[in-house]
Amino acid sequence: MKKPRPRNTGPGDAAGDLEERAPNPAEDELWRQVTSDVEPLKRQDISPDGPRDGPSGDPPGDPSGAAAHEAGTAAKPGKPAARKRTPPPLLPLPPSPAPAEPELRHGEAPGLDRRTRTRLRRGQVDIEATIDLHGLTRTEAHRALNAFLEGSQNAGRRSVLVITGKGSRGEGVLRDQVPNWLNAEPNRRMIRAFSHAAPKDGGQGALYVLLKRRK
Repeated sequence: MKKPRPRNTGPGDAAGDLEERAPNPAEDELWRQVTSDVEPLKRQDISPDGPRDGPSGDPPGDPSGAAAHEAGTAAKPGKPAARKRTPPPLLPLPPSPAPAEPELRHGEAPGLDRRTRTRLRRGQVDIEATIDLHGLTRTEAHRALNAFLEGSQNAGRRSVLVITGKGSRGEGVLRDQVPNWLNAEPNRRMIRAFSHAAPKDGGQGALYVLLKRRK
């Protein structure tokens, strides 16, 4: 702060001229008392618009401008929070397929006791129903056999006779196909065993079929 110099006005002041004079000791002492607790301003704190709190106009104690940055950040609308995707529910695993049934052959069946196997080969079974596939095409015979076996099991029958015929010169199509159809689904799970019939019931042109009990 610059020390002011008192000015004395005299008779020549009518023309606006002022004459400077040196302060007296009493005035110097008074000025020292007034300015004893005044701190001079730093050059960087002085601007044409007046003193500022900090180098960038920030409040004292925040020279880095963090307060202004936080204020600007708070004023800006934030991005919506990402929505968490809920994983789809786990679907139950499909049931395991039932183990394949072993193939059946004439007079041979897994788990068939020897006494029943012998009686089957000798024709010592009670025939409870018979189907004759003579004169049917392969497709008709297949459908008729499936329906016959299902109906017989539903009726609680245990042993039936299937007549296929021997065919011309012993090369019957149905005679060869029926064992394959008996081993295929849905017939396989209904059948316990099958075997060529005894001569009195058709021999090589017919089959004894033992059915399982319906569960």
